[in-house]
Amino acid sequence: MLDLHRLRLLRELKHRGTLAAVAEALSYSPSSISQQLSVLEREAGVPLLEPVGRRVRLTAQAEILVAHTEAVLERLERAEADLAASLRGIAGVLRVAAFQTAALALVPDALSTLRDAHPRLRVEITQREPESALPGLLARDFDLVISEEYPGDPSPRPAGIEYAELGADEISLALPEPAPRGTGLRELAETPWVMEPAGTASRRWATRLCRAAGFEPDVRFESTDLLLHLRLVERGHAAALLPGLVWSGRPPAVPVVRLPAQDRTRRLFTAARRGGGSHPAVRAFRDALADGLAYRG
Repeated sequence: MLDLHRLRLLRELKHRGTLAAVAEALSYSPSSISQQLSVLEREAGVPLLEPVGRRVRLTAQAEILVAHTEAVLERLERAEADLAASLRGIAGVLRVAAFQTAALALVPDALSTLRDAHPRLRVEITQREPESALPGLLARDFDLVISEEYPGDPSPRPAGIEYAELGADEISLALPEPAPRGTGLRELAETPWVMEPAGTASRRWATRLCRAAGFEPDVRFESTDLLLHLRLVERGHAAALLPGLVWSGRPPAVPVVRLPAQDRTRRLFTAARRGGGSHPAVRAFRDALADGLAYRG
């Protein structure tokens, strides 16, 4: 009989990549993880790990076991959700990862709503970009992730995750003073820009937008911190493409220009592990976020 605990360790290794990472995440020693996986190999009767340099990787047989483990864990997620739904009131712990502007503009109001409606629910928030938060969701570091998708740049959707759309967030061209109102992208070809780092969805979208306008942006400043983007625009150092959530419900503090309709809206989503999206705590937090976004719209 295969042991579910050891199967979960094998699954953790697939998602986290190294024995050391699994040990750190689960507060075990690497040697203990290795011993447990050796026992699992004897239970399975086949090799599960093979050395690659100083690391190990899963064998084809291990991948088969992980796929079945995912199915078992999905069923357990559904059982947990059904059990929670059968109880009166929502309690327990909900771990949420949110990117910066959602954390600033949507999360505080959602927390206030849940504190009043479900005082026995503890919500833990981590600020994390979707690129790293979604793998963390699969690794069970989080129960819910707030994610985003830029125009013309659909994000990969890993198997094992279910998505629910929250709504839209309009992105505008933010102009450094003393740029006149009405200036468009094409007129900013010689202007310094602040953008998110290369490789991010935001950066790919922004670069494509500038190239479509006929120029390669002079990206002089890089940061994932959109409040820094705003400060650089306010001080006249750079132009930026800023989402509506960065204003947190206040009027824009700098001149802004609307982008073409097909290019100006990012979509916001929540992501949960498959089977966990029906959990009452997940639904309650998601509904609170959607209500807050609709109110701002």
